[in-house]
Amino acid sequence: MRKFASLIVRSYKLLITFWIIAAIGMGYFAIQLPSLLEGDGFRTDGEYEKVENILQEEFDFPASTLLVLFEQGADESDESFRSTISNKLTELDDLPNVSSVQSPLEDESMQKDDLAYAALHFDDESLNMSQVIKDVKNTIGTQEGITVTGAPVISEDINKASQKDLKRAELIGLPFALLILLIAFGTVVASLLPLIIGGITIVIGFGVLAIVGQQMELSIFILNIAPMIGLALSIDFALLFINRYKEELQKQDKAAALVTTIETAGRSILFSALCVFIGLAAMSVIRVDIFTNIAIGGTVVITAAVLSSITLLPSLLYVLGTRIHKWRIIPSEKDTTPRWRKFGRVVMKHPVIIAMVSFIILLIGVIPVTNMNLTIPTITALPESYDSRAAYEQIDAEFMEESQSTAYVVAQREGGWLEKDGLKQMEQLQEKLQEPDIVNSVQTLYSESDIESADKLAAALDRPQTREQLDPAVEQFIEGDQLMIPVQLSVTANSNEAQDLLYEWSNSDWEVSTMFGGQPKFNQEIYTEIFDKIGITLAIILISTFIILTIAFKSVVIPLKAILMNVIGLSSTFGILVWLFQGGHLGMNETDISLILPVIVFSLVFGLSMDYEVFLISRIQEFYQKTGDNTKATIEGLATTSKIITSAALIMIVITGAFAFTGVVPVKQIGVGIAIAIFIDATIIRLLLVPSLMKMLGDWNWWLPFRKKKKKSQART
Repeated sequence: MRKFASLIVRSYKLLITFWIIAAIGMGYFAIQLPSLLEGDGFRTDGEYEKVENILQEEFDFPASTLLVLFEQGADESDESFRSTISNKLTELDDLPNVSSVQSPLEDESMQKDDLAYAALHFDDESLNMSQVIKDVKNTIGTQEGITVTGAPVISEDINKASQKDLKRAELIGLPFALLILLIAFGTVVASLLPLIIGGITIVIGFGVLAIVGQQMELSIFILNIAPMIGLALSIDFALLFINRYKEELQKQDKAAALVTTIETAGRSILFSALCVFIGLAAMSVIRVDIFTNIAIGGTVVITAAVLSSITLLPSLLYVLGTRIHKWRIIPSEKDTTPRWRKFGRVVMKHPVIIAMVSFIILLIGVIPVTNMNLTIPTITALPESYDSRAAYEQIDAEFMEESQSTAYVVAQREGGWLEKDGLKQMEQLQEKLQEPDIVNSVQTLYSESDIESADKLAAALDRPQTREQLDPAVEQFIEGDQLMIPVQLSVTANSNEAQDLLYEWSNSDWEVSTMFGGQPKFNQEIYTEIFDKIGITLAIILISTFIILTIAFKSVVIPLKAILMNVIGLSSTFGILVWLFQGGHLGMNETDISLILPVIVFSLVFGLSMDYEVFLISRIQEFYQKTGDNTKATIEGLATTSKIITSAALIMIVITGAFAFTGVVPVKQIGVGIAIAIFIDATIIRLLLVPSLMKMLGDWNWWLPFRKKKKKSQART
């Protein structure tokens, strides 16, 4: 590490030049990132995806659909309303990419009272839907009472909302971060450096992600989550680095001070990043696109944060030298160590009571977890102020049947389905699909023709007159060897009953090759993938953390304590989130918890909190090795690290907590979740539980099997 540190100091001019060029070059790509993001990232390879492709390619299901809501004005006549619908749909039908139009003038079920809606279908998967939406909106113009909605519009609006949210969060979080840095450092120059490093990190990270986004589909949620992680960590890293540099600058010249800082603070930064990388890698085990996207996005921005913190930041500090103290606006900070030392002595006097109270507080926070409802983010992720959400909810409320959903069955049989044996198998398939209580109806040739037996249906298909009448139904349900069967369920697609049924069907033995699709299958695959892999994800994080901390501290007790406290702290965080969001408290709109939140918050925060754990325990270990006195070492470790841990935690809290004031619900929940978790970790756990347990366990804190225990007298010499 010393050779690397010396190389950084010698190459400071080259490094500054490189980062300037990189920031300018990547800035060109960074501004393109929002336009490359699409979809919510809830996609996994499975039957649903295969069935969707078959439905589109073989059965002419549209690749995309836009909905147009028409609202009749109070003074508008019925004739005028119908004329408006007719004229607008004629104009929309003339657009080059529109494959077909479902009109309420032809389908009465699409019109009710003063509302009507139309569906514009698009068959081409390669279409640029942003341009299509723009063309449709331009065709409609500014006429009141007409709104465009549908999944592509909602996705685009979430992208726009994410961009606004990012700006809002930055406007809220960055000034508070600057204030904390000013309090920590006292000077403008030292306080601005972490923000500069954070800005460059995000520009570089966004630029790299834009290049990645040209090769693979990236979720729109990356636009908020990646900078949330990158900005908070890069500022934290810079705070730690600058704080250590200022200490070393009092003892030696700037070159030697930087070498020492890179060796110490730089090593801590690398360790912290490693812990977060482990969480991201563990998250990517779950084969759902959003987790892969966040793992990629997080890895990119954290790598940029680490590299800028150990190369660009020391280069800038070398150029500044003692000018790091320039433009002081807050008097020289007083030594807060005596105050924290006094606090540490209080904890040491009452470790059992403080530990019990801390555990009780955390366990109270855990209680609401039992009521957690996890759902896949839908239209409710979009702020209520968007017209596309209001229009979609109107269509859903007025025209869609409540508490129902549709699953699609695709069965393949060699030789086709229209000869007698094939028709018998179709009949048996229909009967088996109709058995569950939650199945309302099964559509096949039998249901459409009102013919009940295979013999009669075969005879009808053999007669030219009846065959002609049956041909539309044949074309609807059969294409070559493929049979498509829509199954109407009496429960919603996200219900446990629907998911259990689709899971059971997918794992049952069928006489013919059978696959399942539709929204119930989509939800079932997402939930199954997450819950099947969550154990592996947790195991990777916990085992890796245990091994790393055991090596770092040569103890098995400290890693076990750290893991236990982190698990309890995060469980309490999830309980508070349930209380806030599901309960609708403290101004939060009442909503279920996003399915991705527990995985993302656990994976990220477990690594982030280890940074504070290592920083505190390392100093305690340092004093323990010098004195052999566990109590004194704990007090001194707490006294010397509490200020920097508190400052770093506050910055993390204000940067991530600023997303509480944003509109995209999953991002808001993740930001609030990380902020709460860090707050709990930096206060109840790090300031109360850790020192209390260190006192209660005494020398057992440093126990490692098969290692000969040193005598205290030897440790003191």
